[in-house]
Amino acid sequence: MSRVEFATCSWKYPSWEGIIYSGKEGINFLEEYSAHYHAVEVDQWFYAMPSKRDVDEYKKSVPKDFQFIIKVPNSLTLPFFPQRDKTKPLKKNPNFLSIDLYKQLLDVLKPIINQTPFLIFQFRYLNKQLMPDLATFENYFAEFMEKIPKASPAVAIETRNGNYLKPRYFKFLTDLGITHVFSEKIYMPPITEVYEQNKDMIKGASIIRLLGDDRGEIEKATGEDWSKIVFNKDKDLEKIVVMIKDLQKRKVDTYVNVNNHYEGSAPLTIKKIKKLL
Repeated sequence: MSRVEFATCSWKYPSWEGIIYSGKEGINFLEEYSAHYHAVEVDQWFYAMPSKRDVDEYKKSVPKDFQFIIKVPNSLTLPFFPQRDKTKPLKKNPNFLSIDLYKQLLDVLKPIINQTPFLIFQFRYLNKQLMPDLATFENYFAEFMEKIPKASPAVAIETRNGNYLKPRYFKFLTDLGITHVFSEKIYMPPITEVYEQNKDMIKGASIIRLLGDDRGEIEKATGEDWSKIVFNKDKDLEKIVVMIKDLQKRKVDTYVNVNNHYEGSAPLTIKKIKKLL
């Protein structure tokens, strides 16, 4: 049987007091978190390059066998700059899949690089203007993969293009040794259906991200108090657990990263999944 590792998407939520955190004044959230889980998804560096100070602080806060699943800065995954005025021409992002920027990232992450099993490249939905077709996307990423240092952590891709999720795409990932990120999210096909159609091409490792539906709706329902289940997804979780068990049988290491926005409280969702397993 393969391993199943659980993580939450980020960790600094004071409303997890009593579930994860002691509530003591001045606590180190990550240190207390690491007493409950062996991995965490680092989401905040998607919006900006990490600082060496933060990396050093995180390293000191956790045991040596703790793992960081890191989303790379979106400056690497945006082919064009975001555009408010849709009438103006698109402006290319010079850092899109930039090997130089990627190497800078690896340099900053050096203190925890051996604790980083994956670097996730999360791509927004790419319409025809941003990316003509799947073949073009594959060509861009294949060229990037040829240039990355051999000592890099494993590369994982999360696409928000449901239309990409075809056998051809999974063969592309397998051929280049890229890990697929199953994203359970609004506007994306259910991950259990995607898995069932392509499971023979899932090799080595997989990442499941349970992200949820409308963020605004659940934030309103919780008042951003992430200490309870608000949207019950038991039926979906039962199917996802069947998927996880099948991945185990196929000897595929699986990381399950859960967001508060999935049901209302990531730690309580993880508790439910562990019970079902």
